[in-house]
Amino acid sequence: MNMFIYETSQERRIRVRRKDDRLRGALLDSARKIADVEGIEAVNIRSIARSAGVATGTVYNYFANKDEILLSLTEEYWRQALHEMKKQITSGSFCGQLEEMFAFLREGIDGSAGKLMNSLGKAETAGQESMAHMQQTLELSLVRRLESDGKVRRDIWNEVFTKEEFAHFIMMNMMWLLRTGAADIRFFTAIVARAIY
Repeated sequence: MNMFIYETSQERRIRVRRKDDRLRGALLDSARKIADVEGIEAVNIRSIARSAGVATGTVYNYFANKDEILLSLTEEYWRQALHEMKKQITSGSFCGQLEEMFAFLREGIDGSAGKLMNSLGKAETAGQESMAHMQQTLELSLVRRLESDGKVRRDIWNEVFTKEEFAHFIMMNMMWLLRTGAADIRFFTAIVARAIY
């Protein structure tokens, strides 16, 4: 008795998508390795294809140009960084957590992430949108961290001075301090401490 197992069109789409996601990931891995070893300027469609062992046209099936590849690498870096940052922030106090967060972000911007962000070229607008999303994620994290610090005064919050607005204020100032190259944020955290404790 011959039995054939047929896959549905939905099952096939899922199987093909998984395969496509793996190849896309492999292409990004190749781009990351090239950037790490030879520098970001060496990342291009041909070098990625050569490194991944695929045709140049295959890379174009996944990425329109170098800027799109660099944007994808930047987004991936920040997703991983946000995940890693959660593990590295260990202080019990909100202000201590801010200092750890700043140091973590400073290290990332001084390293690979900063180089990637500065190389986005035509994808700069998309990169800024991605950074805005990252900042929103960090702001939500700040609100949760405020709520978990038992020493934060509960009577300071009202309809104008909300935890969400305060987290936004903190994030905007941290981003400014990062952009201006501040080495630490002790003065800023002293201000924050006076406001919340």
